[in-house]
Amino acid sequence: MPRKDERLAIPGLGEYYNDVLTVDAWVNGRTKVVQAQSLLCAKLQERDKLIKERVEYLAKKRGITFDEMWEQILNNTAQKTIPGEGEGLEYKPGDEG
Repeated sequence: MPRKDERLAIPGLGEYYNDVLTVDAWVNGRTKVVQAQSLLCAKLQERDKLIKERVEYLAKKRGITFDEMWEQILNNTAQKTIPGEGEGLEYKPGDEG
């Protein structure tokens, strides 16, 4: 069976950011594709702790482990909660201030 194509398709960056990426790639001696990949990986490394904290929060909210939540997200089986479902904010007269 052919291997699934794991490449990302990213919409156009817009004129300004495309130009900035072109210059950044040239300065770093890389192609735009390689520089974009490098920048995305760097940003994900920067956000790694925050992402894991958010997954931990979501797992606790659902009563499952971090690993279970992580796997559900990766397998595209994680369920999002529906706003207004369960406990939520409800307006009551006098809550204005």
